[in-house]
Amino acid sequence: PHKNIINKKAYYCNYNIQSLPNIIKTMRSALPLQGFLSATAIMSFFDCTSSFSSHRNGKSLNRSPPSSLPAAGASFFDDDDNSSRFQPFSAASTATSSSSSSSSTTSSSSTAPAKMKKKDLRTLQRFLEVECWKRSSIRNLDRTLLAVSDACKQINRIVQRAQTDDLYGAAVDPVTGEQADTNVQGEVQQQLDVLCNTLMLRAFCSSSDIICAVASEEEPLPRSCADVMGYHYDNIFKSGEYVAVFDPIDGSKNIDASLPVGTVFGIYRSPDQGVRDDHGKGWSLDSFLQRGTRMVAAGYCLYSATTVLVLTLGSGVHGFTLDPDKQTFLQTHPNMRIPDVGSLYSFNEANSREYSEPVQNFLEKMKEAGKIGGKKVTSRYIGALVADVHNVLINGGIYGYPSTRDHPDGKLRLLYESAPMAMIMEQAGGAGSTGYGRILDVLPPQPKKKRRNDENEIDNDDENGKSFEEEAGKGIHVRVPTFLGSVENVFELDQFHKYYGGDDE
Repeated sequence: PHKNIINKKAYYCNYNIQSLPNIIKTMRSALPLQGFLSATAIMSFFDCTSSFSSHRNGKSLNRSPPSSLPAAGASFFDDDDNSSRFQPFSAASTATSSSSSSSSTTSSSSTAPAKMKKKDLRTLQRFLEVECWKRSSIRNLDRTLLAVSDACKQINRIVQRAQTDDLYGAAVDPVTGEQADTNVQGEVQQQLDVLCNTLMLRAFCSSSDIICAVASEEEPLPRSCADVMGYHYDNIFKSGEYVAVFDPIDGSKNIDASLPVGTVFGIYRSPDQGVRDDHGKGWSLDSFLQRGTRMVAAGYCLYSATTVLVLTLGSGVHGFTLDPDKQTFLQTHPNMRIPDVGSLYSFNEANSREYSEPVQNFLEKMKEAGKIGGKKVTSRYIGALVADVHNVLINGGIYGYPSTRDHPDGKLRLLYESAPMAMIMEQAGGAGSTGYGRILDVLPPQPKKKRRNDENEIDNDDENGKSFEEEAGKGIHVRVPTFLGSVENVFELDQFHKYYGGDDE
């Protein structure tokens, strides 16, 4: 290991090494290292030593770092104080090994670049403090959103460790040891889904008492925060003003191929201003089955080359990048705006033959045009909602998940996928549509109210034999065709539905 460290440092700094064992022996005798070498000690040794020369088979070992590598190799070590000391010798100084130590030191210090400095960026915590202070209607949301950002950090670490920590495979019940049941989507729950769902549930419910209930993609029905935290709902979280909805890990199948995944969430204001238990569950269905226009905050977190949190509080869209050193979200994208028109389209064209006629015609016309907005038409499809929409938000264009023959309503869920993303797009100057109208204007299907029989007992079944829970689940997990992107692109798609799609839905 010592030789490897010295070899790396010598290679990148263009030193000529004579005898590695003798160097190690000399350093151990001169420095109290207690039997091992540290990176700092090696760097200090090279710092005060002139260039070494060596001959193997009569040939000089003069090696120069490749041009694609950084000028100095100090970034491979943890000691920032010494990182700027080592610079490669010039060709002339390398060829002339008899040059004095003082002249080499002078030439190195004169060409040493300045230390890399981080940008002076505002933190997410400071941003939330100021924005929530400016708007009294959301003044209590800052702690909850900070807790969500912490959950995103933990999910980011889980995603990065999925391959090495054996987090793949179906979830197993810790009590019975049996495989977990399928979720409401008809899919076997995976370990990653369960872990990320638990983190998001606790983030919304444990930070404060302003969230009274939550709904998740992984849960068949909403849950009160009292239930999530293990309390009786009569005693706590009763006065919560908001309900939260989320998809804890979108595109989890991408993790196998090390592709981006993400988390989506939205926060609605409860019309009841607290828990109204009308079915013995500790939450009110009316608080969830609302139009997207009632949403007060929405966001997503993208886990990719960088971890990015995009957030809107109803007054613009802002992006925050996770600093890997400080583990803090910093505002790197203030006041994000999507271009009015873009040349990028993000559709799964493998299913294009199953799309409706308006969507097929739209895609054909877009490709025939060749250029849109002065740029060549390009296609990008990653397979994760968060990643594809983020790409469109940055570059402009349109993202689409239309209806197909097998899925006439599409596959994206209105409440915790389409509506939060549509709010973000609209706040950034874009649009979100079902092809026949604005996504945020769609009202989820309302279940029939519970009736009371002659004995004043709650009757949960309607005349068709469907339980209230089944009807509620359909409303919570309803799907809609989804198109998001630049306003000009989405408008044009709506026009194709108008002329080729027959009557409005």
